[in-house]
Amino acid sequence: MSNNGPPLRGNVFVISAPSGAGKTSLVRSLVRDDPGVMISISHTTRPQRPAEVDGDHYHFVSTQRFGEMARRGEFIEHARVFGNDYGTSGHWIEAQRNSGYDIILEIDWQGARQVREQVPDSVGIFILPPSLEQLEWRLRQRRQDSEAIIGQRMRAAVEEIHHYHEYAYLLINDDFATAVEQLRTIIHSQRLSQPRQAAVHADLIAGLLAVGTQE
Repeated sequence: MSNNGPPLRGNVFVISAPSGAGKTSLVRSLVRDDPGVMISISHTTRPQRPAEVDGDHYHFVSTQRFGEMARRGEFIEHARVFGNDYGTSGHWIEAQRNSGYDIILEIDWQGARQVREQVPDSVGIFILPPSLEQLEWRLRQRRQDSEAIIGQRMRAAVEEIHHYHEYAYLLINDDFATAVEQLRTIIHSQRLSQPRQAAVHADLIAGLLAVGTQE
C-alpha cells in the first residue's frame, strides 16, 4: 500500500490447487508476514468442522441464505463442490481493493474462470503437489475424510490439474519454505508492475521528465 495520497487499488490473486496440495498453509504463512495481503473468506453451506472458526476459515451459512445471496448477485463466483456450495462476496473484495489491500482468493478452477470474467486484471496462481502419491498421503494425514471422500478428492485432483495452463503462474509445493518464498515473489512482482510504480512515483517521474524537456 502507498502512504502518499489515496491508497492504490489492490491486486486480486486467484490461487487454485487440488485438495491436499497445501495452498491454504502456503497462503496463511504468506499473510502472517505481509499486512498488505488479505484472504477472502468464502461463504459456504458446508458443515463447520470442530477446529474451524466462523468468519476465519469460512462464513458458514444455511442453504437458504446462500441461495438468497446468489440470487441477489452478491457473489463474484460460486460453485458446488462435493455437495456443498461456496461463494465469494464481490462487495467485500471491492471494498478491500479500494482500501489498497491485495486480496487472495482460494478457489477451484471453475470459480477462477468466473472471477476472470468479473475481474479481468486478477492474477492466477496454480499450485501442484510433487506427485499424486504425495497428494494422497497428505489427504490421509489430515484424517478428516472417509475412504470414499478421499477417492473423490483424488479423482477431482486430476480434473483440477488439467486446468493448470489457465493460470499465469505455476508453483510446485514440494519444499514448503521454497514454495512460500516463490509465492511471496509473485505477490511482490505484481506490486512492482509499471502501472502501479508509475502511480506511486508520479511526482518523481514528472520531475525527471520536466528536467529532460528543459535541456
